[in-house]
Parts: sequence; C-alpha cells; structure tokens
Amino acid sequence: MNGWKQFKISDLGEVVGGATPSTKNESYYNGGISWITPKDLSLHNGRFIFEGGRNITEEGFNSCSVRMLPKNSILFTSRAPIGYVAISGKEMCTNQGFKSIIPNDKIDYLFLYYLMKYNRDYIESIGTGTTFKEVSGSVMKNVIVTVPVNKSTQQKIARILSSLDEKIEINRKINENLEEQAKAIFKRWFIDYEFPNEEGKPYKSSGGEMFESEMGLIPKGWKVSNILDNIDLIRERNRNNLDLPVLSVVKEGKFTYSDEYFNRRIYSKDISKYKLVNKYDIAYNPSRANIGSIAMLRDLEDIGLVSPIYVVFRLRQEILPSFFYYYMKLPYFIRMIRLNSSGTVRQNFDFNGFKDFGINIPPVLVQEKFDKYLRDIENLVLYNNNQIEILTQIRDTLLPKLISGEIDVSDLDI
Repeated sequence: MNGWKQFKISDLGEVVGGATPSTKNESYYNGGISWITPKDLSLHNGRFIFEGGRNITEEGFNSCSVRMLPKNSILFTSRAPIGYVAISGKEMCTNQGFKSIIPNDKIDYLFLYYLMKYNRDYIESIGTGTTFKEVSGSVMKNVIVTVPVNKSTQQKIARILSSLDEKIEINRKINENLEEQAKAIFKRWFIDYEFPNEEGKPYKSSGGEMFESEMGLIPKGWKVSNILDNIDLIRERNRNNLDLPVLSVVKEGKFTYSDEYFNRRIYSKDISKYKLVNKYDIAYNPSRANIGSIAMLRDLEDIGLVSPIYVVFRLRQEILPSFFYYYMKLPYFIRMIRLNSSGTVRQNFDFNGFKDFGINIPPVLVQEKFDKYLRDIENLVLYNNNQIEILTQIRDTLLPKLISGEIDVSDLDI
C-alpha cells in the first residue's frame, strides 16, 4: 500500500445534492436539460449516462435548488435505493435522491467511479432513516476512502477495469442492433406478409393469394385468432422446495436474477409457494405488465421460480416460441396490455384480457422457417451474452483487488 493515502470524499471533489421541480407545473418538464432520477439508474447498464426518462426545462431548473453537474461527474444514489453509480456523459442534473461528486484534480474520474462502486455496500450500511435508508450530504462528505496518491496509478487501475466494461458495453450494443434486425425481419414476414414463398420470393409482392378476414387481408392458410385461445395458464408451485433461482421480469421485457437486479434478496425465505417457470413459458407481474414487464424465459435458465403474484402461461402447439417472442415486441402488444389494464392506484392486467388480443397465426411450417432463419442471429446474441457474463465475472473479481491495492499496478506499463 505504499503511495496510498486515506482521504475523505470531500477531499476528492465537491458533493452535490439534487432537487425536483414541482410536478404540478407542466412547463417545468419535457425540456432540453437532462435530469436523472434513481429510477433511471436502476434501468441503466453502462458506465456513462446521457439522458433520463424525463428532461426538465430551463424554467424548471431555475425554480428549485437543483445544481448543474459537469461532464464526468459521478452520480451516486443516496436513497431508494442507495448505491447506483454512473458517470455523467454530459452536463446534467439530478433529483434529491443523489449525492453526486464533482471530482477535483486529485482524482481520476474513472477511478472515482470504480471507487464508489467498491464502497457502495459500506456507504449503504451507514445510511440512516426509518421509512427508508438515506445517506446525507454530511455523511457522504466524511466517508473515508483509500486512494493511490499518484494519479498515474489511479488511471492504470481505471483503464484495466474500463477496458472490460467497454467490451461489455460493445457486446450489449451489438445485441441491441441484432434484436432490431430480428424485429425488422419479423415485421417483414408477418406484418407485411413478405415471408419467402415456395420459390424464395416475397409472398405478397409476388402475387401470393390473400383472403379477407375479420382482421383484414391475410395470406391463404393463415388463421385469425386471439391469444387467450392459444395459451394455457400454469399454476405449478415449488411444492418440493427445489433449490432453483428466483427470477424477476423487468421493464426491458426480459428475465433477470432477482437478487442481482435488486442488489439484495427481496423474496421470501419460504419459496415453496413460488411458481415454477420453464423454458419458453411467459410470465408477468399483473401490476407491471403495462410498462413492459412481461417476458419469455429463453436463454437465462431452463427452469426457475417467480413470485406467487406472477401470472405464468404456456403456448399451445400452433404457436412457436420464436414467433410469439417477437410478437410480444410489437408496439401493438404492449399497447393492448395498457388498454386492457384496470385499477386506480395501480394498473393491473388480468390474464383473461388476452381474449382481446388479435393474432394472425401463420402455418407452423412458415414459423419453423422463421425460426431457422433467425438461428444465426440468436446464436450470436447468446454468444455475446456468454461473453458479457464472463467479462462481468472477471471485472467483479478484479475490482476489489485493484481498488484495495491488493494487486499492485504501479510497475505495469498500461
């Protein structure tokens, strides 16, 4: 630890809180100033953040005590929950759920980002409050951290960790592009009806036979139906108390490991009443389906558990998983969930609402061709996801060893 020294956070930069313009005044919102909330960071994967879910106007900015943070400031959530960390990719501000740090000349901003990630559990442990824990500005300023005095050493550590994060972010971006390609292919085949005919030519534009249905013109051999008539509700519980991963469905429309996503265990110790979800089953939380929290279990696990409040259903044989997976990505699908949700405090989507979801079902043979056509794309996505998992494990193993000084990088030429 030669060359390392203890500092207060306030020695390394200015600790800055945030504020919220009155939500009753519409003129304060939908402007050009990026304004970040803890919710934005809960849905954020990368190091840098540029926009939140809601911008504010200059009038809104001037109406409260919010501060503008320069580019490369470290955003740190100080309540509900404590410990989400990101770097401002440009000038922006936050609500009061942050104690952000504007780094000074003593600290490399990337190193400070990883330093805060390393210390977030400790900072959370010193939070106070009855309803929910919070870290005050004075507490944040007085947090003691150990830092290499030599800025070159800080930068070497940051480069090692950042190179891993950069590759992770690149792989995520590639996967986003591949997903968009797959959705475009689905639209061409099953919305525009330009799937390949027997000669490999686009069906509709090559004169393929169409017939009039209650949902308009559709190709010969297709079936007009609704979702409810093509799925089965699954109520199977974990009666044998199997040691299976507990999963959650998040806003991005995918399954994730519950404890990893929320950074803590939020589910019951007794998981015998939790519902089993198998590969290609679809699950959703009735009170969150209207924001997109509905997903098919495909790549994460072959079997897992979800909360007893979840609805789980399975496709019948006429609809293949690959077809329905991309059907759920259509704007129409989420729009219909919102239209069929009800409730005053929370919107809930009832399983029987699927009877109002119209669906044109292609012959299984056409769906199988689509499945085969997309296999290369989906295999590449799966490969990238595996690489992301490996790189994440390497980064998470190295981070505490590098930030604590256990691994000495002072003599490395990076």
